[in-house]
Amino acid sequence: MLRPLALALTAALPAAAVDFVKDVQPILRERCYACHGASKQEAALRLDHKPSALKGGDFGLAIKPGHSADSVLVHAIEGRNPKLRMPRKGDPLTSAEIATIKSWIDDGAEWPESASVKLETKVDHWAFKPPVKPKVPEIGVKHPIDAFIQDRLAQEGLKAAPKASDDKLVRRLYLDLLGLPPVSASLESEALAKDSPPLRVSASSPSPANSPNLDIPALVDQLLQSPHYGERWARHWLDAAHYADSNGYEKDPMRFIWFYRDWVINAFNRDLPYDQFIIQQIAGDQLPKATQDQIVATGFLRNSMINEEGGIDPEQFRMEAMFDRMDTIGKSVLGLTIGCTQCHNHKYDPISQEEYYRMFAFLNNDNEPWRVVYTSSEQMQRSQILQRTRELEDMLKHQNPDWQARMAEWKKSLKPQPAWTTLTFEDDPSGGEKALRQPDGSILAQGYAPTKSEVKFLVKLPEGNGGIPAPSGSPETDKSVRPPLMTISSFRLELMNDPNLPAYGPGRSQKGTAALTEFTATMKIDGKETALKFIKATADFGETENTPIPGFAMDQDTAKDKRVTGPITYAIDGKPDTAWGINAGPGRRNVPRNAVFVLEKPIEVKADSELTIGLSMKHGGWNSDDLQTMNLGRYRISATSAADAEADPLYGKKPEFPVFRQSVAEWKAVNDEIETLWKQHPEGSTTLVLDSRDEPRMTSLLKRGDFLKPGDRVSTGVPSMLNALPKNADSTRLTFAKWIVSRDAPTTARAFVNRVWQSYFGIGLVETPEDFGIQGAKPSHPELLDWLACEFMDHGWSLKHLHKLIVTSHTYQQDSRVTPELLEKDPYNRLLARGPRFRVEGEIVRDIQLAVSGLLNDEVGGRGVMPPAPEYLFQKPVSYAPFPWKVEETNQKYRRSVYVFRRRSTPYPFLSTFDVPNGEASCIKRARSNTPLQALMTLNETLSLEAAEKLAQRMTEAGKGNDKAAIAHGFHLCTYRQPNEKESSILLSLLDQQKKASNAETLPPMTAVARALLNLDETITKE
Repeated sequence: MLRPLALALTAALPAAAVDFVKDVQPILRERCYACHGASKQEAALRLDHKPSALKGGDFGLAIKPGHSADSVLVHAIEGRNPKLRMPRKGDPLTSAEIATIKSWIDDGAEWPESASVKLETKVDHWAFKPPVKPKVPEIGVKHPIDAFIQDRLAQEGLKAAPKASDDKLVRRLYLDLLGLPPVSASLESEALAKDSPPLRVSASSPSPANSPNLDIPALVDQLLQSPHYGERWARHWLDAAHYADSNGYEKDPMRFIWFYRDWVINAFNRDLPYDQFIIQQIAGDQLPKATQDQIVATGFLRNSMINEEGGIDPEQFRMEAMFDRMDTIGKSVLGLTIGCTQCHNHKYDPISQEEYYRMFAFLNNDNEPWRVVYTSSEQMQRSQILQRTRELEDMLKHQNPDWQARMAEWKKSLKPQPAWTTLTFEDDPSGGEKALRQPDGSILAQGYAPTKSEVKFLVKLPEGNGGIPAPSGSPETDKSVRPPLMTISSFRLELMNDPNLPAYGPGRSQKGTAALTEFTATMKIDGKETALKFIKATADFGETENTPIPGFAMDQDTAKDKRVTGPITYAIDGKPDTAWGINAGPGRRNVPRNAVFVLEKPIEVKADSELTIGLSMKHGGWNSDDLQTMNLGRYRISATSAADAEADPLYGKKPEFPVFRQSVAEWKAVNDEIETLWKQHPEGSTTLVLDSRDEPRMTSLLKRGDFLKPGDRVSTGVPSMLNALPKNADSTRLTFAKWIVSRDAPTTARAFVNRVWQSYFGIGLVETPEDFGIQGAKPSHPELLDWLACEFMDHGWSLKHLHKLIVTSHTYQQDSRVTPELLEKDPYNRLLARGPRFRVEGEIVRDIQLAVSGLLNDEVGGRGVMPPAPEYLFQKPVSYAPFPWKVEETNQKYRRSVYVFRRRSTPYPFLSTFDVPNGEASCIKRARSNTPLQALMTLNETLSLEAAEKLAQRMTEAGKGNDKAAIAHGFHLCTYRQPNEKESSILLSLLDQQKKASNAETLPPMTAVARALLNLDETITKE
């Protein structure tokens, strides 16, 4: 009797409320925090922080108070979707645990504030505050750098090392400032003595070392004026920009961007202020009256890899390039790991994913063209041609006062353009090449570019009775007769410019040209597919008959290749070897073109006609991975019912007078002179740049960084932890660039001076140059870092001032010898109680060999060169397809290593062996390895052996029959000092051994000695 009563009373009582702290939080802590807690937030969901948990993550609202059925968290723990069941690892939650969480949510999800972790914004980190110039320690030391360094040494009970000997110091300065040894025959004068003429340092001159009159500041000034200074220091920046001469990925074809590399070299040589250096690289094209150089500078953001594999989505890899640009700016300019926030909030630094995409939005509104550019001499030549052309045209106008009336009559004589209806198509006919529909009805070919292509477009018919109206007076105008959907007498093909094509197109060839082998049309007539016949074709331009195709488009067996280009009639002659060509020559080839194809008789297109337009493009080369295409780039196809239509000679808004004057027979002599001038127009080159879009793109926060999962739309902005944007700032790249180099930017100046310091001493004041954030290393000398950053900005962001400041300090000029006690106390020289000593970079190793041997070609600037390299590297299977590594046959192969062609997938072996990065990602700090392969490379590589032979020749000539003098001469060339007796004896012994063993299979004796000298540790080490 009592038991039933107790049960009834229990059932009548209200259920105890679920307590978050006692009942829910233990479940979350044990089962959820591992993936959604402090150390990890998968799907952007964090469950130990109340605001974050209630906000939800990538899959929506995790917790909806009062509605457990609508809460994504409940869906996950119940396993409604097996792919989203949580927890992923381990056993699922028990029924009781699920019921507890559901009950808590249904009761309103009460969550005490005291039970939520508190997130620290961590904005007080030292690197997030603008640098303030500290006071220089007053310890009786004149040079500010030495004052900071020696003050710290005193605190550690250490003293600075004595000054290095002059020979070591001179060589150190040469290697650091020029990347060349001081005895290079290509250098005119390298050292200055006080109150005396410049000392010529050459193979035959005595070393100025140990001279009490050696004027180091004057030497530094002279070295900073050398054009080789820019070559040396550009290499560091090119690492950060991850410059390369190829696109990367599977096919890895060559690209043309060496104009950007030369811009960087020239910028360093003319000491372009670093703030302007950054502004021009991020937004040079947006500066008022931007020059060619300023536009070329935007190639900084075009060094990303480009994927042109068949079947790719161009937008996917555009976004990959965008992520890469953000990472590059973060590492190379800001010194922050902002790339971590592509997929989620930064785990350590106070940068949110939303702030990442707000910065991203500044860079997301650009086209990516190959722009035609000219060298200085070419620009002058081009200017003279254009000026002379204007003068000749002005002369015609002056001699013919009635020219305007005559031109007006000529325009009236042109056949009026009919109404053209743009055709739309049912499917993508590309076959690997992506045909992207544009808002104006045109098609833009992107992605993979086959060398030979034939595309067919099935015309999409308009609904109802719309379409192309029939000509007046035709039977179709009878209202009682149902007209066909379309009546067509002629087709028009428009070739259009586009900033996403080489040289702005209109073709896809490396020069922006194209060739149309055949224009065809078919339709079903009486149920049978029938080829339509064209009786006439006109165009506003066509090449002369039997014009040879360009060399890059030739078949592999060039002798058998009979293909030619010519006038528009070649596009309807049915011959596979002929094609309509549009190359009017340099300066005039990259303009819009139009062609009209007239049918033998009009056609009536009905719903079942299956009208198909074909474009045959068979005039490309044999290797689609080597820029050998001649395909159309952007084009639009339209139709008209008007009979006997013709191409518009003024298509593309051409200037009228140049077209008109060519129609006047009596002006033939002047027209011929103008044509002769145009044939002298420089070819120019192309380079990758940025170009602002007319229509801005929408930028969204991408869930998990996936371009297929756009979230909320974001506007431009910057991280709140850094300096703020100015009021009323617009959304241009120029605004972003100016923000980066603002005086109150916390990291910009610090990051750069730290990398310069790293280049001199092997390690920066901050050991993690790419990360000044919370997880980055603390600066070894924080006050010195801030002093240098402020000094850098105070002196107009002058890099040459910064260089001179560092190299004239005793800290830099110290002897590099180390005692066992000092090595134990400071193995990595962080306290700087001694001078730097480490192997030089890979490029300098090679350049030293070329310089001391006398082979070095010291020409500055120009295309990438291809020294001897193993042929198999550029053939299958090492390369995806044959790559045209054409070994230089002239002294171009002896150019400095900064000019060696950089192919990402098969980098030049000599350089990669010495840790030179391959350019796939931004590199702020190179690795420095020491392996047997490096010795094998410098002993046996083709140019290394040639350098040894040439060095031996120089030694023999200088020795004049005296072996000891010859060896001393070679030793001095390699180390910039004279050998001591022991060293001389060892080398003479080697020479004697080689003389005794000399035969046809061994190296000549002096070459063997030269080879040993080139491989001395001292030769390739900065002492």
